Amino acid sequence: MATVEFDSIGRVAEAGDNVAVAIRDLPAGVSVRLDGICFEIDYTVLEGHRFAIRPIAADQPLLSWGLPFGYATRDIRPGAYLCNESILAALSARDIDIALPSAPNFTDRIASYALDEARFQPAPASPLVEQARTFQGYKRAGGRGAGTRNVIVLLGVTSRTGSFVRKLAERLQDLPADHANIDAVAPVAHTEGATPHPHNRALLLRTLAGFMVHPNVGAVLAVDDDGGAIDNRVLEAYMRDHGYPLDGVRHRFFSLAGGFQASLDRAEELVRAWTDAVAGERRSAQPVSQLKIALQCGGSDAFSGISGNPLASWVAREIIRNGGAANLAETDELIGAEPYMLQAVRDLETARAFLATVERFKAWAARHGTSAEGNPSGVNKLRGLYNITLKSIGAARKRHPDVRLDSVIDYGAPMHDPGFYFMDSPGNDLESIAGQVASGCNLIAFVTGNGSITNFPFAPTIKIVTTSERYKRLAADMDVNAGAYLDGAPMDELGAETFELALTIASGRLSVGEMAGHAQVQIWRDWQVDGIDAERSEDRTRIERIERKEPDLQSLDLLADELRAMPFPLDEPATRVGLIVPTSLCSGQIAQIAARRLTQAGVGREQGIERFVALVHTEGCGASDMATELSRETLISYLRHPSAARALLLEHGCEKTHNDDFRNHMLAMGMNPDAYGWVSIQADGGIEGALDKTEAWFAGALASLPAPAAQNRDLWSRRVGVCSIGEPPDAVGRALAVLAAAIVGGGGAVVTPEDDGLLTQEVGLLPKARLLHYGEFSEQPGFQLMDAPTEHWVERLTGLAATGVDAVIVYADGEPVQGHPLVPVLQVATTEALGSGWAEDVDLILAHPSEGWPSEVARLLHATLAGTYTPVNAREGNVDFQITRGRLGISL
Repeated sequence: MATVEFDSIGRVAEAGDNVAVAIRDLPAGVSVRLDGICFEIDYTVLEGHRFAIRPIAADQPLLSWGLPFGYATRDIRPGAYLCNESILAALSARDIDIALPSAPNFTDRIASYALDEARFQPAPASPLVEQARTFQGYKRAGGRGAGTRNVIVLLGVTSRTGSFVRKLAERLQDLPADHANIDAVAPVAHTEGATPHPHNRALLLRTLAGFMVHPNVGAVLAVDDDGGAIDNRVLEAYMRDHGYPLDGVRHRFFSLAGGFQASLDRAEELVRAWTDAVAGERRSAQPVSQLKIALQCGGSDAFSGISGNPLASWVAREIIRNGGAANLAETDELIGAEPYMLQAVRDLETARAFLATVERFKAWAARHGTSAEGNPSGVNKLRGLYNITLKSIGAARKRHPDVRLDSVIDYGAPMHDPGFYFMDSPGNDLESIAGQVASGCNLIAFVTGNGSITNFPFAPTIKIVTTSERYKRLAADMDVNAGAYLDGAPMDELGAETFELALTIASGRLSVGEMAGHAQVQIWRDWQVDGIDAERSEDRTRIERIERKEPDLQSLDLLADELRAMPFPLDEPATRVGLIVPTSLCSGQIAQIAARRLTQAGVGREQGIERFVALVHTEGCGASDMATELSRETLISYLRHPSAARALLLEHGCEKTHNDDFRNHMLAMGMNPDAYGWVSIQADGGIEGALDKTEAWFAGALASLPAPAAQNRDLWSRRVGVCSIGEPPDAVGRALAVLAAAIVGGGGAVVTPEDDGLLTQEVGLLPKARLLHYGEFSEQPGFQLMDAPTEHWVERLTGLAATGVDAVIVYADGEPVQGHPLVPVLQVATTEALGSGWAEDVDLILAHPSEGWPSEVARLLHATLAGTYTPVNAREGNVDFQITRGRLGISL
């Protein structure tokens, strides 16, 4: 092969490094000339992967940016493809047709960083510019600063009101359309606060408080209900006790009462009353000192630390030099980068605080049976980030060398002063961003190597992609091409252009993400137990304990036989839907858009497709392996659900659970991956490309689907979930037990969570129950107990529906609960237990005498499965979906 010049195929992160990054695929055998010396590439080196440019002796460090990210296991010559064990495993799991080395040539070894306090020297602050710049922003009262947007926020205080604020936002979308100065009506729905005694209570309160007084908020409605660990009273008291300027923002604390629809009517009236005042806000010249920029990265690659992160740091430096602030987060993504982060620090106390935060995060992860060093995803590795050290060293480049570290703060804590902040958070992009916005960031610089498309609902996101090739592929979804630096453009020139763009977007120009019209919020998720020891003390073998339960069913036999004698034929075909399964949190919103478009277009209607459903969730990336395994297994179960006539998997492209990961696991389970559709947002040309491919696949797949055929079945052969909220009265437990026994006796199946209140009834169910893991699909008849490692209602429901049940019956104690997007959920309640005003939101009110309750519930179930009745929560849109992380799953 001809010899190529190094500058045409590689980049060195910093002078003095002994390794380089390939800027394109390098075939094996190519000769490279560097500094007058030629060497040969031994194996094909993928774009973004590293190769040696100097001889490296065994046990010597491999250096990027002058810092070690690994140590040679043998002598390495120039031109050698650098591989550790992790990267070889990651590439082997991919459909990549290249020869790989048979063994790694370096190993990971993270040296513990020790601060030399005796030699520590405080760094001076960056000098301020002589002529401070301005942007067009919204000046806020009460010391809230200046907003880059003017948004009405509908804040779900806990996950229990998430579906409510979403439906309320749908009613109010005419406001931004009709009023130029109302930028959006943004629902903030999240997964937290619904279970008793959450471990993340303090950070959740900080986050909710920060959202309410954020400078981009023109008005906020905080919505709670009767349950949850946090309510409006607690939130308001917290804000006033901690000095949040609540009186400086238009706000109302609103509680659901008197029915879902009635509450929507009342809430809509309250928000519309703000219209003139919010629309009357005007932009005016505001100093750049009022800008606080969040520095984020997602879908990172080997070039993030070379092009994208340095460009973001350039913009942050200019904001700081104008008196503003910048916020860097993602604690576990700075492990190994401590030497760089602490090169310039305000004082010794701040340096100590930074190291203490990193060590605390590492200890927290270890207590939950995982390692903070396990952060890089499969796609991070595919794109050249071999380990957490290499990822961290590049991520730390979001701090410009001219800027010192001024302060270390907790997740969501306010930033009161100018300067450069480090905020404690997990590496999960969305969870980290929520904390940064709660801290006051009114602008987000998001650096992505693979092409992340996520957005926050009330703070504009500037997407900076690291390479020109990715920018060309995803130009409609990206704002800035940092790859121009790799192509030869000076960083100062790119920095100045991007700084001007940032001021323009802060002044009201829509970012590309805002124009795409999708956004999501995820707060640092709760961890159910505080470590392995605590989990063991709570009995981690709960499902084994269930095996020893032997309830007696003899007293139910007669009643069940009588019930089963009632005719409940189901000649109509089963429900048919088209199912879109996002493989991770970052593709969920696009899956939702696809499902809505397909339903509105009537695709598959001739084949009996009722609608399209997207299972939007928050998992698949940014969590420990235990949580990731649970989410993968649960979603695969949904692919097998009998209601899913055809199903498609939609990946973002840079998650842990990417399409290849699902394919490999499905093959191992004996499933045929070719029976499903496969689309990638990042690989298929961005959002519109992915939507087009999704629509085309369903059109083709459904064309060959035979028309639905009538069924000769009855109610007693179906699969039903039965569960309760709270402790059901004995009479309710007995009625549902009779129904369950009738179904099981007729050859059907009943699934219930293993710790459900029904199991504490005097009359039990079946003595021989099959045990299921959370979300495990089952086609077996009989009574089955599902492990339920969560108290969160929606998480329990999500696992229950994944087992393949046709419907779920739930006894609701107090007030109605959220339903499911795919499986009908029927709510029954007694007149005594039902909260005031909620009668219209349950499907069946059980009134005494109780002898007829089993047949009443059976008739309701039959009507639902026959398609003549739609549950109330489905009609109202009061549905939600969320996968549990189990007892030990945590964010990373």
